[in-house]
Formats: sequence, C-alpha cells, structure tokens
Amino acid sequence: MKTNPNSARLRRATLPVLCALLLHAAPLLAADAAPPTTLDTVRVVDTRSGELSSSANAGSALGLSVLQTPASLTVISREQLEQRGDSNLNDAISRAGAISAMPHPGNGLSALSSRGFTDGASVMRLYDGLRQYGGVGITFPFDTWSIERIEVLRGPASVIHGDGAIGGVINIVPKKPTRGAIENEISVTVGSEDTARLGFGSGGALTPELAYRLDVSGNYSGGWVDRGRNSDATISGALLWQPRADLQLTLTHAQGYQQPMRYFGTPLVEGRQLAALRHRNYNVDDSEIRYRDRWTQLDALWTPTANVEWRTRLYQIGSQRDWRNAEAYVYNRATGLIDRSGNTEITHNQDQTGLTSTLRVQGTAGGLQNSFAVGLDANRAHFKHTNNTYAGSSGPVDPFDPVPGQFASDAPNLPRYRNRAEQYALFVEDRLALSERWSVLGGLRHDRARIDRTDLISGQNAFSKTYSSIGWRAGTVFALQPTLSLYAQYSQAADPVSGLLMISPANGAFDLAKGRQIEVGLKQAFDGGEWTLAAYRIRKTGLLSRDPLVPDRRVQVGAQTSRGIEASLNWNFAPHWSLDANATVLKAEFEDFLETTGSPPMLVSRDGNVPPNVAERLASVWLSWQFATDWSAAGGVRYVGKRYADNANTLELPGYSTTDLALTWQAAPRTRLSARLFNVFDKAYYATAYYTSTQWLLGADRRVEFTVDHRF
Repeated sequence: MKTNPNSARLRRATLPVLCALLLHAAPLLAADAAPPTTLDTVRVVDTRSGELSSSANAGSALGLSVLQTPASLTVISREQLEQRGDSNLNDAISRAGAISAMPHPGNGLSALSSRGFTDGASVMRLYDGLRQYGGVGITFPFDTWSIERIEVLRGPASVIHGDGAIGGVINIVPKKPTRGAIENEISVTVGSEDTARLGFGSGGALTPELAYRLDVSGNYSGGWVDRGRNSDATISGALLWQPRADLQLTLTHAQGYQQPMRYFGTPLVEGRQLAALRHRNYNVDDSEIRYRDRWTQLDALWTPTANVEWRTRLYQIGSQRDWRNAEAYVYNRATGLIDRSGNTEITHNQDQTGLTSTLRVQGTAGGLQNSFAVGLDANRAHFKHTNNTYAGSSGPVDPFDPVPGQFASDAPNLPRYRNRAEQYALFVEDRLALSERWSVLGGLRHDRARIDRTDLISGQNAFSKTYSSIGWRAGTVFALQPTLSLYAQYSQAADPVSGLLMISPANGAFDLAKGRQIEVGLKQAFDGGEWTLAAYRIRKTGLLSRDPLVPDRRVQVGAQTSRGIEASLNWNFAPHWSLDANATVLKAEFEDFLETTGSPPMLVSRDGNVPPNVAERLASVWLSWQFATDWSAAGGVRYVGKRYADNANTLELPGYSTTDLALTWQAAPRTRLSARLFNVFDKAYYATAYYTSTQWLLGADRRVEFTVDHRF
C-alpha cells in the first residue's frame, strides 16, 4: 500500500497557499458588497495517493480504481516491494492477504491458494495482463527486480480473464518506459547461504517521441537443504514510440532462466517429521530442473479523443521446462531406509501466439455517466510432452546420511503426446453511475476452446473436444461517505478439471467445473490510512468424484464450498510510523465427494473435509518506523494456519509464523544501504506436500542479507 501524507504535513503545506488566496481575494471582497449568493454544492473528494485510489487492470477492463471496483482487490506497490525486500515473487504475493503459496518443482514453483481454491487451475497468474495457458504452472516471472506493482484480485474473475480463476487472479505488472530524464539504478546483495544478487535498471526518454526501459537481474544461492544450490537470470526491455499525440506503440521483450533447488521434500518417519532430517536432500546427484521462458508483445494504444481508448496487443510466449529427478520418497519401516521411486525425466515445450483488443468508451447513457468496454481475445497454443513414463529407481538411501547416487531408468525418454489449443473470447463490461454516490457494474464473457491431442507413439489423434463457458458478474458500489464505500457483487466463473494443455483423454470426457460467488464489503480511506472488509461465499460444482454404484468410474458430481471474512488496514498512526495488516478467516469443505482408498479399494466419503493445502487462517503484519532523518526500521510477521496434506484430513501440516526484520540507512540522496533478517527465529515450517501426502517440502531457513542500492 502506498503511504498517505501525514495530516500535519498537509496542513503545513496548505496553510501558506490558503493565506495567499485570501490576501489576493480580500480587495475584491471589500469592493463587492453585494448580498451573498447561493453557490453550487461542492463535493469534497479524497484525492490522496493511497491504494484505494490506484487503478488495477486485474479488477476491471474499465480502468477503475480499487475504491470503484466491487471486489476485494489489493495493489502491492514498488515502494512496498523495496521496503520489505522480497526478491522471490511468491513471498511478495503472499503478503497481500488471503493468499498463501504452495510452491514445488512440479508446478513451476508458482502455485497459490486463495479463498479455499488452489493451484494454477483455480488461481490465475498474469504477466502485464496477459495469460499463458498452463501446462504445469507459470514459471515466469519469478523475482521482483523488474516488477512495478502486483495486483491481487480475490474471488472469481472469469468475466475478465477467462476460465481458471475461481480463487482469484494475480497480475504482475513490469516496469515501463518513462518520459523523464534517463536514470539508472543498481542493486547488489550478499548474504548467508552464499546468497548473491545483482540488479540493474535503466530508463528514460531518448527523444521527445522515444523512451525505453531495460532491467537485468540475477540471483544465486546455496539453498537451505543439502545440494540446494539454485540460480536464475532475467532480462526485460521495452521501447515506447509515440509518433503523434493520439498514438503510442510499445515493443516489449522479456526472458527468464531458472535452475531452482532440486528438492522434492522430506518424507515422514513413523508418521512425523524428524528435526534431524530438516536439511536432507534425497534426490540423485545428477538431477536437473531448468525453466526457460520468453515473452514478446507489441502494444498499440490509440486515443482519438479524451473519452475513447483502443488498445491492441499482439504477443508470443514460449516456455521450455526440463526435469530429471528421483521424485518419490517413502520411509521403509522394515529396513529403516528411504525408498526412492518415480525416477522421472520430462521435457515440456510450449508456445502461444495471440491477440487481445479492447475498446473503452466514456460517455453518457440516459443522461447518466457511463463507461463501456468491449473486446476480444484469441490465441493458439501448442504443448509437447516428452517423458520416460515415470519409471525407475536409484535405490534406497540412509535417512540421516544419504548417498545420492545417479539417475537410472530403463524406460526410454520419448515424445508421448502433443496438444493443440485454439481459443477465443468475447467480453463486454459496463459501469453506469446512477448518481454521484451510486454506481452499478455488469460484465459478460464468452470463452470457447478447442483441444486436439495427438498420440506421438501411435501417430493417432487421441481425442478432440470443444469447451465453452460464460462468465458474468453484476455488482454495485454505494458511497456512504465520499471516502467510504459499500459494495456487493455476484459472479459466475469456470475452471478446467485439469490444465487444458495437459488434459488427458480420460479427463477430456468431462466438462468445465462451475463456480458462483456472492461477496459484500466495505472500503474506506481516512486521514492517515485505509481499511477494507469483505465477506464472501463461493460454491464450485463439477468436481470429479467416484460413482457410488460403479466405484471404478469417475463422475462429475462433486462440489466444494468456501466462505470467509477478509480484513486489511493501512494506517499511519503516528508521525514516522506506518502499519500494514491483513487477516483472513475461512471455512472450506467438500460436498458430495467420494474417493477410493486402500487395498482392496474401498469407497469413502470426504464430505465436510477441508481440501488439501488450504489454510483456513491467514494473517500478515508489517510495521515501519523512521526513527531518524536517514534511518528507518521495519519488521513483519506472516502467519499461515494449519493445512491438510490429504483429502482424508489425517495428515496435518502445522501452522506457522515467520518474522522478518529490516534496517535501512539513506547514506546519500541516491544511495541506500539495507540489512535484512528473514525468518528471525529460524522456524522450521512446511510449505506444501508433494508427490505423496507423506512427502513435505520445507520452507526457507533463517538468513541475513545486506543490500546496496544506488541511482545515477
């Protein structure tokens, strides 16, 4: 959240201006002794630069502010990213409130949980408003150096962004070209665990018509487990050309390369995690994980009048992801060893080419102010899957002193299938101001996708299917006061039963899952801060369940509900002090959900159970204090409640809290030095379960970092 000006400072700045105006007007008032006239009513509107006044594309196609949007929406600014020091994108996102991260190598380290719904099929990630249709998750971007802001929309958003967003949408907005003088920035970080980080940025105007932005960053760390080294690099650039006042063209390109930790978790021993195994890594020595991504887009913005805006984007996205690992670890009670299986070698090649176009018009309808947007989204994507059928083992290892060994698999690593998707969408959105205080908002989106799967072993078409869905919402915002708004909305969204580009012939027989939400909330800006409150209920139907009459057969009859309350507060409660806080309480549960378990298989109801990896309690606090002219201190606590690792709710990942501290010295007008301590109390916690419900991934240890930032 952006920091609001201190009220005393505002009064000091405003007083001389008011005095000057009064002195200028005094002679005129003395000369004119006419009877007083009745003036038009003037509505005083808070124009401070807080979060509620900022716009967010994730919440609407109309360019509305957070206060005008009938939804729970948070914007994390560049200022906040720098103050908190989160270099990892998931860490930054999960401070927004009602969002928790559940990263593991199988989902590209990008999976999130929001409002009781998890992973990339229900919580969408966007980059600069563009969507990459997922295979296993989104692997770019991953660090925060080149990020200008992060927009977090909670709740169904299919009406804006298409299927796959029942839980919410995260829009990552990169830094853009600016028209001012050229300015450069560099950041150097060193820290524990052999951490080294470098960032360079440059931007400004080359000519009156031409501006640019360039960002380069790289990270290296030894990691918090044995053989946990990881590294990444990013380069992004943008060139803006404005040949005339009403036309603007922007060419953008970004590339990312990652080698994340080759760590797949720590298995339970006799049903519990052992502290002695906290840093053990059971993967093979020659394991490999690599993610390579590229994003290119050409953006045209035409504004023929002050009330008309037409934006068109042509883009191309490419990703290649490679894995070669021993992924499954189970403790063998009889031998006292860790049995390893699932020796997996996979390559994913994915590309996507598309066009989006949106026309926005501001005008009147029936004498009332009206904003209208209409647009289309069309793309074609290809996905090729190569693997070894997940077969092979590198043998058992000692839990306490593992000898990694080498990757081994008798199954050949062959291209198995190719999926092709052709998708298009049409959408419309309208906001009508019924009065100065009351507005209504409606939106409708139709998505259609055709999936064709080719079996590359047989050379035959495995299946073809066309999916279609309609997402819509209706909402209203009523200003109880100029800076206090009450809102309500009803929305409908759709989720695929699995990622469309990886959908199997078995899952291809099913339709999209459907979700409906009702939400009410309050948003207020006050002198020195802002607060929000939201309450919601979401019901998702069409989950895959077992047929009670034919247990071997899956049917699309399951459901999941989630209801909760979210609150946030940004408050400059004293001179030089500021507080950001948020909290979430929710209840998520299965309905009409059956699964088979045991040997021989037995049908079991999971009705009333909490879905895996859903935390029903979340909270985050960040407190900052400028205790001297050039010095500030800050600290934060993040809390994630207990989660379950299985549908049966028999395996519980404990809740945890982590504490971070920061000390910053503005050594010179353009030079800043920072010292940060993450996970101060070295809390051992588990981020998620992966591969098996008894294989848990540990979060990061305590670490210290020192950073120098300089602008020139």
